[in-house]
Amino acid sequence: MNDGATTAFGWREGWRYGLMGLPLAFVALPLYVLLPNHYARNFGVPLAALGALLLGARLFDALIDPMLGRWSDRLFARSARTVLGAAAAASIVLGLGFALLFFPPMQGVDALLAWAGACLVLTYAAFSALTVMHQSWGAMLGGNEAQRSRVVAWREGLGLAGVILASVSPIALGLPATVGIFFAAIGLGWLAWTRAPRPRPAAAPEPSAGRDRRSLWLPWSRPGFRRLLAVFIVNGIASAIPATLLLFFVQDVLQAPPAAEPLFLSAYFVAAALSIPAWLKLVGRFGLARAWGLGMLLSIAVFIFAAGLGAGDSAAFAGVCALSGIGLGADLAVPSALLAGHIANSGDQSTQEGTYFGWWNFASKLNLALAAGRALPALAALGYQPGSRDGAALETLSAAYCLLPCALKLLAATLLYTLIIRRTP
Repeated sequence: MNDGATTAFGWREGWRYGLMGLPLAFVALPLYVLLPNHYARNFGVPLAALGALLLGARLFDALIDPMLGRWSDRLFARSARTVLGAAAAASIVLGLGFALLFFPPMQGVDALLAWAGACLVLTYAAFSALTVMHQSWGAMLGGNEAQRSRVVAWREGLGLAGVILASVSPIALGLPATVGIFFAAIGLGWLAWTRAPRPRPAAAPEPSAGRDRRSLWLPWSRPGFRRLLAVFIVNGIASAIPATLLLFFVQDVLQAPPAAEPLFLSAYFVAAALSIPAWLKLVGRFGLARAWGLGMLLSIAVFIFAAGLGAGDSAAFAGVCALSGIGLGADLAVPSALLAGHIANSGDQSTQEGTYFGWWNFASKLNLALAAGRALPALAALGYQPGSRDGAALETLSAAYCLLPCALKLLAATLLYTLIIRRTP
């Protein structure tokens, strides 16, 4: 039993726990978006070699998540102090890896690729370990649906603030200042975390090697986890496809000027952040699963409208970004809270959170890989090429960006209703 389940979780507790979400989201955007362009343009690394390196590093990042989850569970079984100590070490490694990636001390393509590969392994491992520990801590705080959603909302809401800050600082202040901001943010995030409400994990003996291997796969033995993960994966792919195709849609279908691109992204993330309090109220009224379903239906309606947009419709698309950002708020505030509730209901609370979130993050990263790995080759096979003005090719792109996610969101909503809502008393 943990004392977090009965402790009030107000704004003081919320920002102290959630602040670490800001640097974790802050660092993700440069790693995934800026780094490839930085190495290609500033160091002349060939795109093919860079793409192969990044694919390998991201697959490594996804595959280690379940093992890092088990390691996190062992840390929690010792004490919250042990977790915070490991989080401090991971924060230092993450900060150093981030800085060294963007400011390599050598020249030459082969040397740069070797350097980037080593730094990416360290950086991704530290990032994933820190993320799993932070998510597990929040899940262990327990509470009813409203409290679990508040815990997640603070983490994800401050994470959105990190995304917005990371999207502005490299352009406005430059990379050195961006690295400095990240060091300050992760230090403050860790200090705030040390003052957050502390869960009290149930005491558990160190497992034997055989039992440990079974524990790694324990979440898959729970039917409730498999059902929830099925909804999460389908919904995640539905969200990842438009994220992958956004710039192609903006540049070729809307033919919007480059200056409009950051405005679209800002509208999306700011609307998501501002919508989270409203989603918390809907959770209190309808419950977690039904609130998530409402978010899916909103996204479907918005993207059906977007399918009718064409060249010059930038103002209307800004509204699409804002409304789809509101839908994103549900995707951020609800699923992890549902997972925390499942962990508690399965009797695995305070012992297996890391393992569950390890598999959860593995699925999330797999969604992004599947979206890029399937959508882009399929578009090319259907005749679309970047920069195309052919009507049929643009219709194909519009259908892939707008209508395919709608179909997947509808499937996710159907699964949510049949696998979760109908089974909820």
